Amino acid sequence: MPKLSGVIITFNEERNIENCLQSLVDVVDEIVVVDSYSTDRTKEICEGFNVKFIEKKFLGYIEQKNFALTQASHDYIVSLDGDESLSETLQKSIINVKSNWKYDGYYCNRLNNFCGQWIKHSDWYPNKKLRVFDRRKAKWTGINPHDNVKLNDSNSKTGYLKGDILHQTYQSYSEFNQKTEYFSSIAAKAYFKKGKKAPIWKIIWNPAWAFFKSYFLRLGFLDGFNGYVICKQTANITFLKYSKLREIYKSQT
Repeated sequence: MPKLSGVIITFNEERNIENCLQSLVDVVDEIVVVDSYSTDRTKEICEGFNVKFIEKKFLGYIEQKNFALTQASHDYIVSLDGDESLSETLQKSIINVKSNWKYDGYYCNRLNNFCGQWIKHSDWYPNKKLRVFDRRKAKWTGINPHDNVKLNDSNSKTGYLKGDILHQTYQSYSEFNQKTEYFSSIAAKAYFKKGKKAPIWKIIWNPAWAFFKSYFLRLGFLDGFNGYVICKQTANITFLKYSKLREIYKSQT
């Protein structure tokens, strides 16, 4: 039976980290927390659990998570963010997998809580994530701040686990606005490094398509007012990252 390492990166997660850790204690064989020098009670809370706590200057989401993988004692990983936890059903699914590991990685759905409401539609659910995997066959990749686990071999086999990762996202509209500004700036810089361009048509078309897809095609309207807010902000962050990318290019001339 393989042993599992629960791997988490954190920064100022005192609001959520206890639920995250509590959902892992009966599932994994060790918990590794890589913290970016939190200034709140994150470290204190983690020290109340039997965790391997490592402080590391933030390298970027993808880079920090790949570093965290190297700190685990076991090759089989359950990877969470500090504001995520495993539902009871997902806990049982992972425990069952430990005694019958068949695949290189396992997908599960992520259910997001926004301002106290579990969001069941738009681009926010089922929000499939590969979070249980063999680190020898996978790594974190993507464009910051949008990271994802990718298996190294295109012929790798994946399974699917019942249950949800419970994600506590923004608990106020003002927090959502602030994070939209923050993440759009990170995305614009990452796009610039990769040589992506920001023509006017992308600034106009991409936000409009993002809203239409999430609100109508992905049924965001079924989540009521918060569904509208999420889909509108999906369009807004798309607009901001391309606008900021265009601004970066202009500053280089």
